[in-house]
Amino acid sequence: MKWAPTLGVGLWLAASAVAQEPELPPGLGQPPAAQEPRRPTPQQPAAPDEPALPTGLESGPAAEGPRAEPSARSERAWARPKGFVDLRAGARTQSDPLQRDLSLAEARLRLEFEHAFDRGVLRFKPDLVADVLESSQSVDLERGRGFLDLREGSFATSPLPFLDLKVGRQVLTWGTGDLLFLNDLFPKDWVSFFVGRDEEYLKAPSDALKVGMFGAGLNFEVVYTPRFDPDRFVRSERLSFFDPLAGRVIGRDVAFAPEVPDRWFRDDEFAARLSGNFGGHELAAYGYWGRWKSPGGFDGVSQRPVFPRLGVYGASARTQFAGGIANLEVGYYDSRQDPGGADPLVENSQGRFLAGFERDLPQLAAHLTVGAQYYLEAMLDHAEFRRTLPTGVPERDELRHVLTLRVTKELLEQRLRVSVFTYASPSDRDWYLRGTVSYAIDDAWSVFGGVNWFGGRRDFTFFGQFEDNSNVYLGARLAF
Repeated sequence: MKWAPTLGVGLWLAASAVAQEPELPPGLGQPPAAQEPRRPTPQQPAAPDEPALPTGLESGPAAEGPRAEPSARSERAWARPKGFVDLRAGARTQSDPLQRDLSLAEARLRLEFEHAFDRGVLRFKPDLVADVLESSQSVDLERGRGFLDLREGSFATSPLPFLDLKVGRQVLTWGTGDLLFLNDLFPKDWVSFFVGRDEEYLKAPSDALKVGMFGAGLNFEVVYTPRFDPDRFVRSERLSFFDPLAGRVIGRDVAFAPEVPDRWFRDDEFAARLSGNFGGHELAAYGYWGRWKSPGGFDGVSQRPVFPRLGVYGASARTQFAGGIANLEVGYYDSRQDPGGADPLVENSQGRFLAGFERDLPQLAAHLTVGAQYYLEAMLDHAEFRRTLPTGVPERDELRHVLTLRVTKELLEQRLRVSVFTYASPSDRDWYLRGTVSYAIDDAWSVFGGVNWFGGRRDFTFFGQFEDNSNVYLGARLAF
């Protein structure tokens, strides 16, 4: 790993060579889509007093920009690539005997290429990565490991005025939650999120075909993934977590190797969404047929965690309310391999509910936005879960409540941005605070820092298990 700092300097020099007309860095000025305030979707027209939606990733057609008619496009050469160089390092705030003291140490070069044809648009977004903490630089695109992480490699076209097609690697997102996901069953990267990478990296890419049909006030979208795309879930190499079978928190001392289904066109996934605007209210219905995205079961024969089959059915609503934006979302998680809850090695079915509200508060301070959410996760067939619970495995509550609060403030002519996002579970008695501060030095350079703070009374609850992974990080970014 002695070459990693040299490669990091090389990435910086490569980016500097092409940075002739730099854009403002993410989160400041004109940020990239992953961080810009959510724009109103085509189903929800803008209103003068409507606040920006919570920071994060948009959903719906608006997230990809306006649709262009194929006949209106003219073939052109590859545009000069855009992108950034991102350097960041982080360390744990306490000693963890199961992990290294460093939680993050990497240099990342993003390049964004786009080429418009007569009949569509070809896009590539590779990240070249020098990660000091990786034991191997061999490329694993599914796990996002190695010197290359391909964020997008897709072709989009509109063969008919009412039809959009997009095939290849792409980042997908649905639903109304702010960093809470009910009907969004596209892969997430929880390791990136918890160690302090940019919020954009919470969403992992999918290898999929997306079909969208628009018209008559309704939008219908279908996503087909020919091979199962799991979450980039927490593994023991980078973060410590509670293993119910070991009965303790594990880290680098235990290899965590789930059995991931990977047969093309057999271990596939379908997702569908029907959405529209009715009287100023954005409504949507969802369906998903695939598997639990993080390990949701255990195979007693192979002695490995597995991904049981899962169906999810839900709905959402979003509307303007009391000078802000309110949202509701529900989802039913049908654990298809444990319909009655009697199998202790497979996750029970669940019901999930989310309610949220966000509003700008100029009467308190300029450029101040506050958002709050309430999330409920209800385990179904809880009596069967208790009856079949193996000896020594901690019992989970039937109801899990989570409250979130996001506060964002911009200062110094919007060059300084401070944001705090907090999860707190009164039922689990644990919490997670994610705080970030960024400052734009000029149109190209920005510096930032942040904290990921976990806590809880018990080491087997969702956030409590990560207590020894609390960390702080610093970084700088050059956008071009």
